[in-house]
Amino acid sequence: MIKVLLYEDNDLLRESISSMVTLNDGMDLLGAFSDANKVEEEVKTFRPDLILMDIEMPGRTGIEATALVKKTSPETNILILTVFDDSENVLNAIKAGASGYLLKKYIANRLFSAVEEILEGGAPMSPAVAKLVIQSMQKPQQSTNYGLTEREKDVLVSLSKGNSFKLIAADCKISIDTVRTHIKHIYEKLQVHCQTEAVSKAINEGLV
Repeated sequence: MIKVLLYEDNDLLRESISSMVTLNDGMDLLGAFSDANKVEEEVKTFRPDLILMDIEMPGRTGIEATALVKKTSPETNILILTVFDDSENVLNAIKAGASGYLLKKYIANRLFSAVEEILEGGAPMSPAVAKLVIQSMQKPQQSTNYGLTEREKDVLVSLSKGNSFKLIAADCKISIDTVRTHIKHIYEKLQVHCQTEAVSKAINEGLV
């Protein structure tokens, strides 16, 4: 059972998402809040596996809340649910540690598949958001190689596209265990601790 917290300031949407999650047999909604001003306290109390996070809320933004959660509870996955599809919000959310970024217009059709993707090690994104990330990745930037092998670079590129370990394995024609080994080496070389940090660093420093 996936333990879930929801942060959404729109009452109707919060109720709608709450109903969707409650009706899903594999998910347990522990709390639904209209702001993230006490997110650290709530995460400590409920210890969720997954947070569904809006960006624009009264007081603390969802991006600020995401960064705080990842500092105190790095194992907690955070799926951003928002209307914003601009590069600034997308990249800032990824830098803050978001596990995925889904536009609200896709919630009805893609919420549960996005959650499943996150749990499989992927980083789900709406099509327009994925395009923004790819465009950012394609900008010429001065980069340091960090001693990554060609295979590790291939894995990092696939990881940056939001692919699950299974898809990376198929893409690179290697086993899932080999993918995990490469990712462990990538984390060590980049001096990061999780997938979102690795992707953020790769994008910022032009590694992918």
